[in-house]
Amino acid sequence: MGSLTQEQVTFFEREGYLIVPRIFDPQDLEPLRREMESIIDHEARRLHEEGKLTRLHEDAPFETRLALIYEDAPENGLAIIQALEGRAGGGHKGIEMFRVITHPRLLAVVESLVGPEIIGSSVYRIRPKLPRINRGVVPWHQDSGYFAEVCDKHLILTVWIPLVNATIENGCMQILPRAHRQGVVTHHTGGNAGFLVIDDNDLPGNPRQAVVAECPLGGAVLMTNLTPHCSTENNSDHIRWSIDLRYQGADAPNNAGLWPAEEIANHDSELVQYQMACYPPEADFVVQSRLRPEQVADFETFARRRAMFDNARFIAYPRRGWTPIQA
Repeated sequence: MGSLTQEQVTFFEREGYLIVPRIFDPQDLEPLRREMESIIDHEARRLHEEGKLTRLHEDAPFETRLALIYEDAPENGLAIIQALEGRAGGGHKGIEMFRVITHPRLLAVVESLVGPEIIGSSVYRIRPKLPRINRGVVPWHQDSGYFAEVCDKHLILTVWIPLVNATIENGCMQILPRAHRQGVVTHHTGGNAGFLVIDDNDLPGNPRQAVVAECPLGGAVLMTNLTPHCSTENNSDHIRWSIDLRYQGADAPNNAGLWPAEEIANHDSELVQYQMACYPPEADFVVQSRLRPEQVADFETFARRRAMFDNARFIAYPRRGWTPIQA
């Protein structure tokens, strides 16, 4: 089923990342691309009917249509991006997204690193990096900088999946190898586009020794939650589309058994903020279990959980006391 080899697992544990050039057949990702394309088309036509958008660019391909709309009027491009990303960033929760998250070949790879009892972690992201737009530049950070401290000693696996070939030209990730061994370093708020950022003086490694994580369509970049990484500007003529998914073992803190309307509101605030999940207020869900197969979420459960958590605004985000970056 495509499990990692022992050599690949050893490399991941030593280096803090692994590039797997082929997990999917590229055609496996085409339904998700079409699903996102339909959202772009729907939002473009809505903006057109409202008199805000004059050119639909309906003949442009997935790789360029949103960029062309943005070039005509950035506010329209940003509105469509918001529809894809949603309030918290996870946003789109269609069936093709779910099918990628639960794809058997992907879960076989994930099992090699987190074990057979797999939780779909509480945050995934859609990343449309438009050409020559500063918004898509992500500064150096560790994913754990965003997570609750209770999860610092657990592996929260990031699976970064490009929906086009990811190259240095279109702004693929850069990774600091072996720096995950130093734990969570100091982050600051106020990085580019509102991202967290690690100051150069606190960076656990030399940026000049960063690995350029180029990855073809059908592959994935795997990282630990402690692996420092960044993303540079897209200097190509097309959008660098990608998604990043997160998985963890069932022994890591999660909210997979909780529903906001029933249980979360009854917990004290400290439990809500730090103990339910690594990244509340977003929903965790069981994607594989041999011990309790009846708990594995189907698409309807996945979509309903994400919708309910999206609407449960009283659930606080993790707070780690990071201070603003100095200008």
